[in-house]
Amino acid sequence: MPVVEKNLGQLDAKLSDRLGDEQAAGSTTHKLASLVEQYAELFAHGARTPVLKRPSDLGLAYDDVFFPSADGVPLEAWLIPADSDKLLIVNHPMTCNRYGFPGHLPPWNTMFGGFEVNFLPELRHLHDAGYNILTYDLRNCGLSGDGNKNISALGLLECRDVVGSIRYAMRRHDLAAMTTGLYSRCMGGNATIIAMAKWPEEFGHVRALVLLNVVSGRTFIEKGAEMVHLDPEKAVTRLDERLRQLTGFRLDEETPLPYAAHVQAPTLMAQLRRDFLIHAERDGQAIFDALGAETKELLWIEESNQRFYAYNHFGLHPERLIDWFAQHMGGGVPAYRSWAAASAARQ
Repeated sequence: MPVVEKNLGQLDAKLSDRLGDEQAAGSTTHKLASLVEQYAELFAHGARTPVLKRPSDLGLAYDDVFFPSADGVPLEAWLIPADSDKLLIVNHPMTCNRYGFPGHLPPWNTMFGGFEVNFLPELRHLHDAGYNILTYDLRNCGLSGDGNKNISALGLLECRDVVGSIRYAMRRHDLAAMTTGLYSRCMGGNATIIAMAKWPEEFGHVRALVLLNVVSGRTFIEKGAEMVHLDPEKAVTRLDERLRQLTGFRLDEETPLPYAAHVQAPTLMAQLRRDFLIHAERDGQAIFDALGAETKELLWIEESNQRFYAYNHFGLHPERLIDWFAQHMGGGVPAYRSWAAASAARQ
């Protein structure tokens, strides 16, 4: 019997797998309305998903902690301690939470490929490489509080949560003096870029940043329209109108691009190159080029075309992630080698 590898999204999705009956059939008018409403609801409200797993499931000690966002929304978090003076503050994509995304369970198995995203292996790698970790649920996600009447903004509101996490760490005597890095994914990455532009004084001590799958809202609807043979510009116009009705935001505001020049910390930006849902190379390259950091690197993730696979990638292949933080937060190559030796010894 051949060994069947666990589905983490590593296999390419096919167009027929991703288009439901509502999108693949029917009149042009019906398909357009269905597509626009699907993205409008996702962008406006996201999806609150359960925190299914905990660090203790992988043998990691942790504390449940909480703190306010910059505007007072209560945020729930885990603090995973390590025997070091280095801290990583970690957040997550839309529809996810600090654990990941329960895409292997209904009703979420119909959303992004039918597989689980589990951040805990990745957090274990980072912890074993010598990092204390503070990882939190953004507003309207996981166990954190409701904010702005459950309105999401692809980072425009969630940026306040990033500031809240920074301020919490700076208020704790055991964390304030630590060398600090940030690891921010998708909507959380957008939020971090926007926060760095709006509150630059909060980020002067940040030594390194990793961004994963940061994105502009427009590219989702453009690619979605193309897949069902609709006019992308008409779809963009309709989605913009619908978002204004639901949230007051404009579609072209929901992008980190205008804020990226304010990112100054050494930045590793990782993107899924063949992303099924967006024009990844075009949008990702534009955001990367706009980053203000003198030291920056763009890492293209080549495996799979499924967007949510990228959120499992570093759990499977943590070397570049760990190496970036080691290079820019002290310890350099020897620290990375120490992690690699410890990891090999566990196998």
